[in-house]
Amino acid sequence: MASLTLELPVVEQQQKQQQPAAAVEPAPSASGSSTLADVGAATASSAILGTYKRAPVTFVRGEGVELFDAEGRSYLDFTSGIAVNSFGHADPGVQGAIRDALESGLLHISNLYANEPAERLARFLVDHAPFASKAFFCNSGAEANEAAFKFARRWARALPGATTAKHEIVALRGAFHGRTLGVLAATDRPAYRVPFRPLAGGVSIAERDLEQLAVSLSAETTAAVIVEPVQGEGGVRVLDAGWLRELRALTREKQVALVFDEIQCGLGRTGHFFAFEGAGVEPDVVTLAKPLAGGLPMGAVLVSDAIAAAVQPGDHGTTFGGGPFVASVALHVVERLADPALLESVRENGEWLGEALAGAAARTGKVRAVRGVGYMWGLDTTDPAGEVVARALDAGLLVCSAGQHTVRLLPPLTMTRAQLSLGLGLLEEALG
Repeated sequence: MASLTLELPVVEQQQKQQQPAAAVEPAPSASGSSTLADVGAATASSAILGTYKRAPVTFVRGEGVELFDAEGRSYLDFTSGIAVNSFGHADPGVQGAIRDALESGLLHISNLYANEPAERLARFLVDHAPFASKAFFCNSGAEANEAAFKFARRWARALPGATTAKHEIVALRGAFHGRTLGVLAATDRPAYRVPFRPLAGGVSIAERDLEQLAVSLSAETTAAVIVEPVQGEGGVRVLDAGWLRELRALTREKQVALVFDEIQCGLGRTGHFFAFEGAGVEPDVVTLAKPLAGGLPMGAVLVSDAIAAAVQPGDHGTTFGGGPFVASVALHVVERLADPALLESVRENGEWLGEALAGAAARTGKVRAVRGVGYMWGLDTTDPAGEVVARALDAGLLVCSAGQHTVRLLPPLTMTRAQLSLGLGLLEEALG
């Protein structure tokens, strides 16, 4: 997995622990007339619970790699709905798959009955993941990680000689695995965690250090380690492939399940269908979501034969997961995301994008570091990320943050080099 990590000695390094930021910070409108008070007033008047600081723009239409607001202004989308819209907006193929799925008349039948689209989707995914034999479907990334924790514990306690003490889940420093109560314990964001303590027990966060992990992972008490091959919310940090291989060896030695959270970095974003392919490591469990169903809510857990054998009827469930409508659309999406030509394009354009971002960083003097792979990049900025996001919005570019001083780029996988170049020009303008 070819990646770039470029540290630029522009200013002193950012604090080790970044503070959380909203996906898109409040920003001035295109006219520059909106204020934070305006944004606050708009939030207060909305009937939607205020769990997000939404930008002062309302999108009414999308086409290709652009979104359009109520005034008709276009915005180049380098966010993709936070790594969801891999084919951009109003994609004819996705729209056709939705129409075809509707024609069957089957939107939902529950998991009391089998449905063919889910069976075909599961077969496609496990056939493309050499380690996997079964798939479980749900509705989101957080749900997928919650299920992965349960499946790993079920497997660990079924090992010969194991006891109920073998239940601990270990995550890594900088991790983000969701905000539901169970996976929140594995998410390394103090501001997300503190208001909701006590968190779920038996889950801890360890440093990204193999020597420490060798001590802390226990064959008697540890059930699983969960890892993002590319940490997204944690600042777009690409974990070294050699490091991941050593972690794989360590987990095998201690009979600990290795879970790869590929919710943001999987399904083509690194230039490989699965991120683990680029690292040359086969985990025991992979969790997926975001782009899986082209913008419809869906998550998945792929598990090895050993873990699948430990899971029994009644151990877990879902009302909506893997329904025929969403599974039909997801099958269309993954078949296209697995296209070798698309993946090659992401790899090649991703290498070009990394070099171009390094050039922009050097020219502006406003970037401390550039990190990323494929179509997933982070820039550590001297200005607060929220300010850069706001200026980019004003310039007609949509980007998001990944911490207080990291700007994150997640363009659609179909974005051309010319469109990427246009966006980089707007980003350089926003950097100042």
